[in-house]
Amino acid sequence: MSNHIQNITAEQNAHDTGTLDRVAPGSRCRVVRMGLKGPLRRRLMDMGVITGADIEIVRVAPLGDPMELKIKGYLLSLRKEDAQYITVEIVESRSHGQSK
Repeated sequence: MSNHIQNITAEQNAHDTGTLDRVAPGSRCRVVRMGLKGPLRRRLMDMGVITGADIEIVRVAPLGDPMELKIKGYLLSLRKEDAQYITVEIVESRSHGQSK
């Protein structure tokens, strides 16, 4: 992803949502909507990526893709290409020590 994409942080309005690929590492978010269809949607849902699920962004690979997520106690690597279809709301931004 290019550097011109702004990361979503907890300082934004409490009702702001964005896509998972734009959430900064160290932040926690909650899935609001899954825009994926087909086998990938089913597979992610089977792994716990469902509406209302809490996700922590652990880190992003050195070249920017994939991103490592912690969900339901395990780590999941997800391509940003797929993460852009998952709408989330920020729950906590650890880098700033604030939460909603």
